[in-house]
Amino acid sequence: MDMLSTIKGSYFEEVFPKGWDIERIKKCVSNNPASYGEKQPFWNPDFAPVPCENLEEFGVYMGHEIAMQIKLTKEAGQELILILPVGPMGMYKWVVYFLKQWNIDCKHVHGFNMDEWSDEKGNTLPASDPAAFQNAMENALYGPLGELSVPESQRNFATKENLPLYAEKIALLKSKGAKQVLIYGIGRMCHIAFWEPHFADDFASVQEWKKATHRLGARLHPFTIEQNAITSFRSNWPLIPCYANTIGPNIIFNSDYAIGGADGVLSRGMQWQGMSFWMTLRYGPDKAVTSSFIPTMPGRLMFMKELAGPLCPDTN
Repeated sequence: MDMLSTIKGSYFEEVFPKGWDIERIKKCVSNNPASYGEKQPFWNPDFAPVPCENLEEFGVYMGHEIAMQIKLTKEAGQELILILPVGPMGMYKWVVYFLKQWNIDCKHVHGFNMDEWSDEKGNTLPASDPAAFQNAMENALYGPLGELSVPESQRNFATKENLPLYAEKIALLKSKGAKQVLIYGIGRMCHIAFWEPHFADDFASVQEWKKATHRLGARLHPFTIEQNAITSFRSNWPLIPCYANTIGPNIIFNSDYAIGGADGVLSRGMQWQGMSFWMTLRYGPDKAVTSSFIPTMPGRLMFMKELAGPLCPDTN
């Protein structure tokens, strides 16, 4: 007895993504934990998962990767487009540390926050709100960098007015030789930014799906809200908006390099991200599983080693 044999007619059936294949997911999560690095036919040759033993190591590795991209483009005289997440967050203090150690400024960096909480019309939280992603970025990265920071005019946030301009702004920068680097986490529903699995229903093909630049007032999946209740709101559902503004596949997957992080571990062996991690690596590109396209890009995915499993019952 398992989900496959009991889902029909259940309440869970109503929220399970239409485009997801349970049998395919079972194969993904049944892999030997040590096989995470086995290259798949759809992987980019320069994509690699990087295991981390603890959260501090995770933060250092990911922070160093980001800081190195800033350093390399600075030394090359190249503009840098950074697509930035709020989650994971532990790497930002290390970005600040390395850049200050190297005395590398970010005058050449253009930051684009990938998403923001909103209402159904795309109106976002005030920048000063403790839950606002703009507030998080100012406190975690832009503020602590001090004189080395990204110029305020080059900090982009996913507001109703600015998000629709992202694609044009990024295209202009790339036409002048800028490099685009995606920084990302992987959601419980395999979303990147807040690009959810049910959005796939709105597109007739992968090609059309990949043209989508953004969505204002995007309807969030219930499990995405629950994930954020656990990770960012100390379990408090009433504080969480049910909509968000988000970039789309056109911006996400046109990046030149990607630096990802999966740190969804809790205590006593509990975790929330192992399934999403394995679906990212093994499901194969599918528009209903946004993160399944991540391995098609060059880059590194830092992950907490215990996410690889084994993903088995544990009544801890």
